[in-house]
Amino acid sequence: MNDSALRLLDRLIATPSLSRDESVTADIIENELRGCGIAPRRLMNNVWAVCDNYCADMPTLLLNSHHDTVRPSQSYTLDPFSPLHRDGRIYGLGSNDAGGSLVSLVECFKLLRNRPLSVNLVLALTAEEEVSGANGIESLLKHFDETGLKIDMAIVGEPTGMKAAIAERGLVVLDCCARGVSGHAARDEGDNAIIRALDDIALLRSFRFERTSPTLGDVKMTVTQINAGTQHNVIPDRCDFVVDIRTTDAYSNREMVDIINSAMQSDVKARSTRLQASAISCEHPLVKAATLLGIETFVSPTLSDRALMHGIPALKIGPGESSRSHSADEYILECEIDRAIDIYQQIITSL
Repeated sequence: MNDSALRLLDRLIATPSLSRDESVTADIIENELRGCGIAPRRLMNNVWAVCDNYCADMPTLLLNSHHDTVRPSQSYTLDPFSPLHRDGRIYGLGSNDAGGSLVSLVECFKLLRNRPLSVNLVLALTAEEEVSGANGIESLLKHFDETGLKIDMAIVGEPTGMKAAIAERGLVVLDCCARGVSGHAARDEGDNAIIRALDDIALLRSFRFERTSPTLGDVKMTVTQINAGTQHNVIPDRCDFVVDIRTTDAYSNREMVDIINSAMQSDVKARSTRLQASAISCEHPLVKAATLLGIETFVSPTLSDRALMHGIPALKIGPGESSRSHSADEYILECEIDRAIDIYQQIITSL
């Protein structure tokens, strides 16, 4: 059992680190690394370190996980901020998502940072993942670009049961507004914006993009909210609806928004196009290393910071199970952490 990893996980669980309020857990991580002889660096609440034997002529592998959490579910029966070890499980908020991955990657970096490898290692423990915030991995990667630290590939630590996610869908949320002309319902006057919205919603249900991703399949679009009308006898002149789009790597998010906008009569505005779909080639050394170890590959249905690593081939893999994330009485198994530390090392040393 890796006592060092478990002690760090206990401290992280015991310290509230809701998204955009992670400064104290960043302090804990920074002090943990410094106490091990590592020279940590910090950008806002993102803590990172570079291996001791960094060589500019070698490719660089980013080891990334996050230390922020969602708010605890109201259904918790245990104290979410009191780490509890019971029957080989560690209970507490963030234990599974993504504390287990984080402490496993920290231990892996400690063990390998002085070893002769075919890649440089950069450890990045970041903030704001749960809200896809601008001050998390996105700001850190921008800092790397500005300072000349090139990241060639990444391992993203998220609970996957140590299966290797080779792709994940992106996300675009559209705020749509169908416009009509108000009038008296009794005289059937005006131009009903609800009818106009229904026409566009029907179009979305049957819409098919020309290109299909060989890995992620077709783009998925779902209308999730609708709002219109002021009172029963007035034809509404406005109908607002929201579309949730799970994107693929066949198009950029911006391309998809433009295509949809040109097909609809409603006004369309994307909240953001930052969360891009991603996929890594099965021929990439990271995927080959995982498959040679007998690790199962899959397509992830959930978003992660991988969506903000534009242009960086990334493998999402970590201890725990996605089904436990954001749930009451979240937990991870101690043995899952031990296994993750071992598998991370095997993947990296076989590159």
